[in-house]
Amino acid sequence: MKLLKTLITSATFIFITFSTFAQTSENPWAVAIGANLINLQGDDVNSNLNLGAPALSLSGYLTSGFSVGVKYGIGKAEPQDNVKRDYSYLDGIIRYNLSEENTVPYLFGGYGLSRFADGADKEGMFPSGESGRTTFGGIGVDIPIGDQININISTSYRNTQETNDSFNHLQHIIGLSYNFGAGDSDGDGVSDKKDVCPDIPGLKEFNGCPDTDSDGIPDNKDSCPEEAGPEDLQGCPDSDGDGIADKDDACPNEAGVASLNGCPDSDGDGVSDVKDKCPYDAGDPDNMGCPWADRDGDGVLDKDDKCPDEIGTEKNGGCPDQPSDLIDFINSNENRFLFDANSSKIKEIDSQKIEKLKELLSSYTNVIITVEGHTSSDGSTAYNQKLSEDRAEAVKAYLIGLGLDSSRIETIGFGETKPIKPNSTRNGRIENRRAEINRSVVLKFN
Repeated sequence: MKLLKTLITSATFIFITFSTFAQTSENPWAVAIGANLINLQGDDVNSNLNLGAPALSLSGYLTSGFSVGVKYGIGKAEPQDNVKRDYSYLDGIIRYNLSEENTVPYLFGGYGLSRFADGADKEGMFPSGESGRTTFGGIGVDIPIGDQININISTSYRNTQETNDSFNHLQHIIGLSYNFGAGDSDGDGVSDKKDVCPDIPGLKEFNGCPDTDSDGIPDNKDSCPEEAGPEDLQGCPDSDGDGIADKDDACPNEAGVASLNGCPDSDGDGVSDVKDKCPYDAGDPDNMGCPWADRDGDGVLDKDDKCPDEIGTEKNGGCPDQPSDLIDFINSNENRFLFDANSSKIKEIDSQKIEKLKELLSSYTNVIITVEGHTSSDGSTAYNQKLSEDRAEAVKAYLIGLGLDSSRIETIGFGETKPIKPNSTRNGRIENRRAEINRSVVLKFN
C-alpha cells in the first residue's frame, strides 16, 4: 500500500504541475541527461532517498505516440546503515505519449539490469551476484523551456528478479532533454512540419510565415504584404480613411463611397466627381452628371422636347398644343371675309368674325397667321393684284386695331388667280371678292 500511495502521489504531482511540448513526431529524437533518486523498497532496507548522477538516455519516436530507447545511469544506495553501495542501471525502454499537444505526459516501461555493487572486485560489467534483471513501469512528463529543450521528470517502480544483492526500488529522474530531427528548411526555428511557409524565414507566432510590413498580419494572409494596413482590410492601407483599401480605391487620397470605387460625389447625383462635368450641381448620369437644359422654360427638358425653342406642353412632347378651335375656325365658312366690287373696306358682318379670330389668336400667343387676299376677274390683272393685297392688309389692320401684334400677321395677295367660283356668274364673282386665312396654310409657331 505504501508503494501504491507513493506512485499515485508522484503521478498526481506531475500531471497537475506541468504543461507543454516534448518528443513527438515533430521532434523524433531525444537525448537526455539528469539526476536520479532512488528509494529502496523492502522490509529490511533503508528507504531514504539516495541521489545519483548522471542519468542518460537516447530515444527515437516511432508512430502513434510510441517511442523506444535506452537509458543508463549511476548513483548511490544505502540498504542498511553504514552499508554503501554503488548503483547503476542499463535499460531498454518503450514510451507512449498521452498527448502531442502542449503538455506531453507519457507512460513508459521496459526491461533492463540494476546493479548494487559493494566495492569488492568481481568480474564482468554486471556480475551476477550484484546485478538483477529488472522490469519497470512508470509515468513522466516533458516540459519545454526552449524550442527543443525540455525539463524531463519521471517516476517508476523497478522490480528486480534476483534478491541476493539487488533491491526493488522507486526511481525518480529529473533532467533536461534535447529533441531533434525535425527539418527546418528556412532556418527560422519552426520545423517544416509546422511551418506554413517552410521556404521563407518567418515568425513563430505566425507558424513560420513572415510579416514584412509589421502590421500584425502574416504575408500569406496579407493582401498588401509590403504596406501596413488594418486587419479588416486584409492588411492593406487606406490613405483617405473611407474604409476602402487604396488598392481598390479609384480616389485613394479623397474620402469617397464604396459604390463609386472610393471616389467622392459632392452633389450626390450618383456620378463621382472625377467623372462629373458638373460636380457641384446635381444632374443626370446620362448627361455626365449635369442637369439637362430647358431652353424654352416649358418644363420639358431639351432631351425630351420635340420643340426645344418653343414653349409647349409635356403631353405634346414639349411642342405647343395644336389650337384645335382656331383650326376649326379656319376650316369653317367663317374664314371668309367678302368685299364689294372695287373695295377693300371691311363689312359689318365680317367685323364680328374678325373679332372672333382675334380672340382665338389671343389664346395662342405663339401662332402666326397668313391672310390671303383675292379678287374677281373684273378689271385688269395689275389692278386686281393690288386690290387683293389691299384686302389682306385691311384684315390685318382690323386685327391690329383690336390689339393683336402686327408681327403675328403676314399678308399676301393673289389677285384673280385663285377663284373659288366661276367668274362668269354674278354670284361667282361675289364669292371671289374675298380675304381669308387659306385653310391649306400651316400655322406657324414662334
